[in-house]
Amino acid sequence: MFADIVNFTRVAEGLTPQQVFAMLNKIFSCFDELAEKYGLEKIKTIGDAYMVAAGLDDACRHPAESLADMALEMCALLQQDFSINEMRLELRIGIGTGPVVAGVVGKKKFIYDLWGDTVNIASRVTSEGVPGLVQVDERTYRRLPTASTFRNR
Repeated sequence: MFADIVNFTRVAEGLTPQQVFAMLNKIFSCFDELAEKYGLEKIKTIGDAYMVAAGLDDACRHPAESLADMALEMCALLQQDFSINEMRLELRIGIGTGPVVAGVVGKKKFIYDLWGDTVNIASRVTSEGVPGLVQVDERTYRRLPTASTFRNR
């Protein structure tokens, strides 16, 4: 899953570097707590984007549902808790389901990362998504309970 803050660059232009850091740290720390709550693996932050995965090990029994639940809670958090989201920021969230390659690469500043079509699809679904809604690929859609509410795009 990728979560990207909408219009972050424009919002950050009027802030000091310390304010930008404080804002991202406050939001992403809450996301870290949600990832832990749902048994998900935070992969990394990329500027104003947050990447999390499920199903990399056996810790998460229902990966698609856990990702969707976290995504919905992330949106609700930013929409409702203005002590965390003072700037009234919105998210674009995309979830992809499928195989990935995972590992640590490089010789300096090691980072655990994921690659593959699933990651690319999740990223693309996010970038083309509607702010405030969670976009899922077809594989994720098929794995989520039929009681979930979906709309075609």
